[in-house]
Amino acid sequence: MAQESEHGKWTVSSSDESEDERAGCCEKPSTSLLQRDTSGEPRYPCSEARKAAHKRKSSPLEFHEGSSRSEVPPAPKRLSQEGLGWCLSSSDEEDDCKGEVKRGDAGAPSVRQDEGSCAPKEVAVEELSLNQKSAEPSGRVRDTWDLLDGGNPFRFFLTKVKGIKSKYNSGALHIKNILSPLFGTLVSSAQFNYCIDVEWLINQYPKEFRDKPLLIVHGEKRESKADLHNQAKPYQNVSFCQAKLDIAFGTHHTKMMLLCYEEGLRVVIHTSNLIEDDWYQKTQGIWLSPLYPKLPPGTLGTAGESRTNFKSDLITYLMSYKSPTLNEWVEVIKQHDFSETRVCLVGSTPGRYQNNEKEKWGHLRLRKLLKDHATQVPDEDSWPVIGQFSSIGSMGTDQSKWLCSEFRQSLVTLGNSAKSLTNQEVPINLIYPTVDNVRQSLEGYPAGGSLPYSIQTAQKQLWLHSYFHKWSAETSGRSHAMPHIKTYMRVSPDFQKIAWFLVTSANLSKAAWGAFEKNGAQLMIRSYELGVLFLPSEFGLDTGYFQVKESLLSDEPALSFPVPYDLPPEKYESKDRPWIWNIPYTKAPDTHGNMWVPKLKAPVPSETH
Repeated sequence: MAQESEHGKWTVSSSDESEDERAGCCEKPSTSLLQRDTSGEPRYPCSEARKAAHKRKSSPLEFHEGSSRSEVPPAPKRLSQEGLGWCLSSSDEEDDCKGEVKRGDAGAPSVRQDEGSCAPKEVAVEELSLNQKSAEPSGRVRDTWDLLDGGNPFRFFLTKVKGIKSKYNSGALHIKNILSPLFGTLVSSAQFNYCIDVEWLINQYPKEFRDKPLLIVHGEKRESKADLHNQAKPYQNVSFCQAKLDIAFGTHHTKMMLLCYEEGLRVVIHTSNLIEDDWYQKTQGIWLSPLYPKLPPGTLGTAGESRTNFKSDLITYLMSYKSPTLNEWVEVIKQHDFSETRVCLVGSTPGRYQNNEKEKWGHLRLRKLLKDHATQVPDEDSWPVIGQFSSIGSMGTDQSKWLCSEFRQSLVTLGNSAKSLTNQEVPINLIYPTVDNVRQSLEGYPAGGSLPYSIQTAQKQLWLHSYFHKWSAETSGRSHAMPHIKTYMRVSPDFQKIAWFLVTSANLSKAAWGAFEKNGAQLMIRSYELGVLFLPSEFGLDTGYFQVKESLLSDEPALSFPVPYDLPPEKYESKDRPWIWNIPYTKAPDTHGNMWVPKLKAPVPSETH
């Protein structure tokens, strides 16, 4: 069957019209996708999308002369995708549901300088050598410590990116920074995540902390779970907690660290998987808490609360796992003073919720926080909502099914007013990378392995693509570092102010945010997610908004918010297409001079025009 829109034409055989994402989840683990060291592939459970990326990194398909290079202007000019259709043959039908991945053991190929290759202008080619793949810190951790000590009131950071100008990494963090002894003398830690390379994770801890108790909280089942446990056999200090996923297509997608020190406790909520690939050349976000001191002995566990109720909300989130192991961490949290916390916790946990329980999780949790703590602004009807994400679930046959009904209703709430509760006219701008964004990225086409939007889902919701805007992040030097960060905000018409900002693990899906059942009487959530909400009122501002920082490097007032990408976002042009991971792109080379063909089990279908 063929479908066409202003954003492209797809040819899809009837056998490909699967229900692989009918639940709105793009990232379901697949136990059939276990990769073993014996094959030279990733050591851990891996998605089809990331498996394809790994294959193309380890066995790249060089762009060949058969495709006219005259169609491809030299970089850094942005390319339209004229002539690049989307075609899916029966050989390409596959479940893309896990959607997160691992870099191959072979280093990234050095950036090609062939004529027609589109190396982005920001790429420092000399920094992409085969022998130095890691974006880990160069030993200047003290700079980061000074930055944390009052220089960043929001405590919101990006991860370091290999291959961009060093000035754009000056305020960024690598996982080795976060686990550094400069941040505290580690006693034990808990890592909550989705995709985990145990050996790599252990090696990110300083040597003196590698034998400290480490709890890994995950959602793997059956063979995937056994594989994860096998990874940890060499490490006697590693234990596991399996998150219950009783609703189909759910995932344990939360990304959090609990770091217990001799000096206190720290909480880190972020967007990166615990694999090397996610800390290398992607745009990722981190909220790093203050160091929470211990409360005096005998103090009630309810003491040490913040104005945002962060402590009790974190305890409620951990209790939702119904795990004795995590109850031990709850007791640790009760012993610490969280009063300096300025952010609100926004979580999702699997379940079907009614009455007051509905407002604890998902988009209704965000709605309640915005109702209770956000401030109305003049002309709020003209303040757009921005959503930025790396994966997309099934939205339904039109915008009224979820996006522009219950989900928008939550995101447009500002204070307790009848007007904000009935508003259905607020614009929605969605930021998701185009094919060109991916092709011209630092990683090239394999960056698309962590952007698992499938043809099966996309071809059922052509209406959605009219909301899409390109990825651009000149403000942070990360236009060519593809986003795995997820952010949502309410922005003024001139894009100079924001009423709130959320960084979270939650992609654009009903599985992550929840969807109404029983005519709105029940909210059903499939996955675990976690994020933090920044509200002006919690930072001493009574204006109802933050000013947006013009550039992440600029010397502006401390309470200007560092939105990590460019505003206003640029709408897709008619020839732009959203990145679809499971179709080939062979008409133009990426920054490494290669093509993208996810599978080679059958003749590669040509791109339609």
